[in-house]
Amino acid sequence: METLNTQTEQARAILRDTFGFEQFRPGQDKIIDSVIAGEDHFVLMPTGGGKSLCYQIPAIVRPGVAIVISPLIALMQDQVQALRANGVAAAYYNSSMTESEAKQTLAQLYNGMLNLLYVAPERLMTESFIARLQELNLALFAIDEAHCVSQWGHDFRPEYLMLGQLREHFPNVPMIALTATADKQTRNDIIQRLNLHKAKVHVASFNRPNIRYSILEKQKPFNQLSDFLKDRKGESGIVYCLSRKRVEEVAEKLKEQGFSAEPYHAGLPAQVRQKNQEAFKRDDVNIMVATIAFGMGIDKPNVRFVVHYDLPKHIEGYYQETGRAGRDGLASEALLLYSLGDSALIRSFIENGTDDDRKRIETHKLNCMTSFAEAQTCRRRVLLNYFNEQLDEDCGNCDICLNPPETYDGTIDAQKALSCVYRMQQRYGVSYVIEILRGGASARVKQLGHESLSTYGIGKHLTNDEWHSVFRQLIHMGYLEQDIANYSILRLTAAAGLILRGEKKLTLAKPRFKEVISKKPKAKIAKAIGDVEYDEALFEHLRQLRKDLAQKAGVPPFVVFGDASLIDMAVKRPKNADEFLEIHGVGRKKLENYGATFLQAITEFC
Repeated sequence: METLNTQTEQARAILRDTFGFEQFRPGQDKIIDSVIAGEDHFVLMPTGGGKSLCYQIPAIVRPGVAIVISPLIALMQDQVQALRANGVAAAYYNSSMTESEAKQTLAQLYNGMLNLLYVAPERLMTESFIARLQELNLALFAIDEAHCVSQWGHDFRPEYLMLGQLREHFPNVPMIALTATADKQTRNDIIQRLNLHKAKVHVASFNRPNIRYSILEKQKPFNQLSDFLKDRKGESGIVYCLSRKRVEEVAEKLKEQGFSAEPYHAGLPAQVRQKNQEAFKRDDVNIMVATIAFGMGIDKPNVRFVVHYDLPKHIEGYYQETGRAGRDGLASEALLLYSLGDSALIRSFIENGTDDDRKRIETHKLNCMTSFAEAQTCRRRVLLNYFNEQLDEDCGNCDICLNPPETYDGTIDAQKALSCVYRMQQRYGVSYVIEILRGGASARVKQLGHESLSTYGIGKHLTNDEWHSVFRQLIHMGYLEQDIANYSILRLTAAAGLILRGEKKLTLAKPRFKEVISKKPKAKIAKAIGDVEYDEALFEHLRQLRKDLAQKAGVPPFVVFGDASLIDMAVKRPKNADEFLEIHGVGRKKLENYGATFLQAITEFC
């Protein structure tokens, strides 16, 4: 027990002295203590929620080296640079290295000089590399972006399937699998495939309250995009497009209008992609116009907005991509331009597939994405509900909350819908239930004898689209759920009984099928930490200093300090080393490297 307490105290000291944070975020301390103690974990935590510390701190505390499995070279490089800036012995081992660099890294590994080694799954799971690792003292395995393991996940990667063998090769090495996006089905699949049957499961809140979610009906999309960007010059952002051709068209048009923008997609030469990505990371380019090939491995914390020029294929992808905004916790925006045409195009891609199970899964996920885009209830409640999390009240920071639709007492409509699902023995999907409610006369209805149900034809007063809106809202509010593993059939939740028994009234939104959602006030970068205003001129002065120092060091500016640290400096205006150590994100290594320079800049400016 004394050893455990000592390790726990050591973890808290590392949090403060190495990473510069005063306290753990909710749930972090329990996960870290448990991994230090040698237990397996599955961690589901949103982007910007602090997943990395859940294995980085145990890697420093536990004897041996931690092996971090990561899918992208850019992600490895960003994390290793950030760790080294904090004084942590970290390295990566991947295909971007020269032979000399690779040998040097392996020498550090075998000589016990590393706390963490980042490696790709296909390189890790070779017979020779596994044999070498068995000769070493391993602190833990951390599997980042663990949704790549699951066939139900939105970014399934076959090479991740091999990772299930790790438990056989290393039965006594603790393992932690982490992801920011996984629904219930995907979570269970990850645990099964990685043989984490005894793992502790931690599911954090998916809520990112600093992100404002807005959706506009797509009409002259480039004009809508340029209007959105006009007041955001100088801010970092990502614009996602569905096709490579559109990426290049949008990037070119933005440059013609004077915006700092570059394209990124898999069809560009590797050196161009690398050049554009580095320019974005280093704040030399403000806007990256990209396909979803961009961003998964980017740790850039000061992205202030994400725009989806086209409809994403699924909510997991939308959530992950919008989550690249506001990783530093400051106010950020997510704008989606939506049209039924985008949905139809994606559906046609899905239907051209040959794997029926895959087509069924992807169709369900697209339907959920479309439902989110068409929702008339709080966007955040819909988003969180998809990940099986309930928000008790509307968020107040989305387009629906800021510009509410017309509502009505929908209790009777809800009772009709829920009753029909019940009468049909909870065995059918939304479209067929609506057909019964509206008194449809298809061959299927007659064949199954559903015209004899008491709920047959009781919903003729609403159109097919209006009923779809009702069902979407009942799903979003948690009264119905769809079973993705069983053809998306509808099931009643326990809460549905309150509506069916008349114990609860339900307010529903009237659908707005043609109305363009009005624009909202544009959220600037957060101007306060808590209620304390900061000096914007000093912040800009420090931001330029940060960029100059980063350029000299050959690292992205956020490796020096994040915006949240600069804002804290502009609020507190530290005068000496002790006060500088109190700044958010300042540990002893950063005090040593940058303290004197920033203290002098603050003193001279003030």
